[in-house]
Amino acid sequence: MSAVPTTETTGTTTRPGTALPSLAAVYRSRAGVELKEFFRQRESVVFTLVFPVLLLVVFGAVLDYDLGSGVSFTQYFVAGVIAAGILGASLQNMAISIATERADGTLKSLYGTPMPRSAYFVGKVVQVLAVTVLIIAILLLVGAVFYDVQLPSGADWLTFAWVTALGAAACTLLGIAVSSLARNGRSASATVTPIALVLQFISGVFFQFSQVPVWMQTVASLFPLKWMAQGLRSVFLPDALAAQEPAGTWELGRVALVLGAWCLAGLVLCVLTFRWQERGTR
Repeated sequence: MSAVPTTETTGTTTRPGTALPSLAAVYRSRAGVELKEFFRQRESVVFTLVFPVLLLVVFGAVLDYDLGSGVSFTQYFVAGVIAAGILGASLQNMAISIATERADGTLKSLYGTPMPRSAYFVGKVVQVLAVTVLIIAILLLVGAVFYDVQLPSGADWLTFAWVTALGAAACTLLGIAVSSLARNGRSASATVTPIALVLQFISGVFFQFSQVPVWMQTVASLFPLKWMAQGLRSVFLPDALAAQEPAGTWELGRVALVLGAWCLAGLVLCVLTFRWQERGTR
């Protein structure tokens, strides 16, 4: 019997002689491409990785006072700045990069290749996870070494992990959906960054959430950043400070419920809004 011919995919063409790569290999390859592209873009690296660290350094040095129960402002602030870092690595970075790739024709080109469409999104998710882990590691290191931030212990690490995972997932999906709001690649940053900054201000990232006007607290509670910051505060702060939260407790059950709901809502929005090319193009 004669051998069955196989093919090899190269770019948008296939050639006989070699078997097609497995789906796992395609996913790994795409993830590698996304990571290389991110770390080659200095602006993205500086804004996504360095900006949260600068926030911690500046606010930690300037606002060095006691909140009560022996808790410094930096101990309180580190939860918010980690949440802001996750938001930047997921929603902001995802929305801007996808809008740019849609505008310059990258998405249209990828759409026309044999690459499974799911590989593109897997690559983006891996990039977000890698950058998120790196941001958190840097912030925890800087906080512990220079500001005596007390790190979580015991079961608090589990809470830290699921709040981070749910928050990153929700913000990543929202970032994919929000990318469709930008009219073109050049306007992506101007469209997305103000949204992120407003959410950070009303969600208690830069100061105590109890100091935010009640109507702003109500608006913030509609979005995932407030709940992500609240869940992270529960692992960095003593239970005595839970009384300063709007409900008087950490509400971890509601944190999980809201972030999970945003994951589902973000997925639906992605399906409804994602486009492989700009409006009006063929």
